[in-house]
Amino acid sequence: MTPIVVVRDVPSLRAAVAAARARGERVAFVPTMGALHEGHLQLIDRARAQAACVVLSIFVNPLQFAPTEDLSRYPRTEAADLAAAEARGCSIAFVPPVEVMYPGPPAVSVVPQALAERWEGALRPGHFAGVLTVVAKLFNMVRPDVAVFGQKDLQQVLLVQALVRDLDFALTIDVAPIVREADGLAMSSRNRYLAPEERRIAATLPQVLADVADAWHAGARDVATLLRNATARLDAEPAIRPDYLAVVDPATLAPRELRAEAGDYVILAARVGATRLLDNHRLGDPTLPLP
Repeated sequence: MTPIVVVRDVPSLRAAVAAARARGERVAFVPTMGALHEGHLQLIDRARAQAACVVLSIFVNPLQFAPTEDLSRYPRTEAADLAAAEARGCSIAFVPPVEVMYPGPPAVSVVPQALAERWEGALRPGHFAGVLTVVAKLFNMVRPDVAVFGQKDLQQVLLVQALVRDLDFALTIDVAPIVREADGLAMSSRNRYLAPEERRIAATLPQVLADVADAWHAGARDVATLLRNATARLDAEPAIRPDYLAVVDPATLAPRELRAEAGDYVILAARVGATRLLDNHRLGDPTLPLP
């Protein structure tokens, strides 16, 4: 196994990527905030299937956290992350300090439009501007052929696709399906915040999405009907505080008000205790790629 190359500044990153390209290697990129779990590691696997050189970034991006959010609490497990990434064949790990990513107050940022105004964007003002700004910087630093993202953060994925399309980045975005725990809970770095009883309760979230999907497969198409029982199930569990549950158009994330169509997504965000979790499920064939 080739040892992973760990770099912490942009010139070293670019030199390591240039060396890979000089060897004729294609470059894939997996951006993360660390605290790697099996879902992240499967993103690395997916990247390795597409490129000989896989670059992983580990950076907890302060621009995407509001003052009331968990920036200081966000888990940081660098040594374990690097060992796990190396074991999965990652070539280069970019682990910059904040001052490398933001050497001074930024004069320019990436500000998304209407796609960012609903759901997470409405609840977390400025969040997606922070996400897209750091992603744009990382794309310019790494200049990969392909970047791999997970479907769990659906709105983020659609915005990153729009970033690449609208600003003409020369790379492909590959979207990997959600990786789940044995009980169905979507893997997330924030799952480690859950106390044991909260962890048991959190498994209700994917079950609610599965109930909606089962009803759709059984022939229900009316959105109000599809969501009624799901909403009641969430309301019956006092430890779950939903932020939203909706059926949405897969391209715009606009809520479906009347009829749910094949390819639509059921999206869900909720707090279990103090931990906020996201999940989604595609109606119809869930293995189909995003539009």
